Amino acid sequence: MQSNNNYSYIDGLNQYTYSNGVLKNLANIQEERALLLYESLKVSKRIEELFEQPIKITNSSSLLEIHLYLFQDVYEWAGKVRTVNISKNGKPFFDDERFPMGFRYIDLLIEEFEKIPTTKTNVISQKLAEILDNLNFLHPFREGNGRAQREFIRALAYQKGYSLNLNPPNNKDIYDRYMKGTIDSDVDILTKLIENQLIEISI
Repeated sequence: MQSNNNYSYIDGLNQYTYSNGVLKNLANIQEERALLLYESLKVSKRIEELFEQPIKITNSSSLLEIHLYLFQDVYEWAGKVRTVNISKNGKPFFDDERFPMGFRYIDLLIEEFEKIPTTKTNVISQKLAEILDNLNFLHPFREGNGRAQREFIRALAYQKGYSLNLNPPNNKDIYDRYMKGTIDSDVDILTKLIENQLIEISI
């Protein structure tokens, strides 16, 4: 039986990987476990920095800016859309040739989000869930989609005056609900999760 992490990539030219399948990286690490540890340490530090000073979301291009910031220490292609196609458990993500259309739709969702009054937490949550679901289907990067999209959604919530953490330390239940909602493309699950996690802040 396939696991939820069973990705497949159409990359016959090995654009992104060494011959052994490990992702090409700036540190030239060619052992998978060592790369995972290195990536985790570098990206965790960048995530902490963005918690202190979020990138302002203006449109869908801000997602590329976030990915570049998070993965700048690890991959040459940080902040660049993938040029290979991805599927997970046999279900394909967005075709890379259609990215311009997909990003334009995200822009429309962001415009709708910006018009929502800050007091309407239920509407904010629903629109954030819709944006998250579409970002996950878009899956525009070869690696790091989840971390980039969670930071994107967190930054949008912050701009409305709320904190939002969909992967808090020592709370596997929240992350599991996030994963189920994104894997199953269940906007209702994501809406309820986000609404439960929104905390009003002063900015």
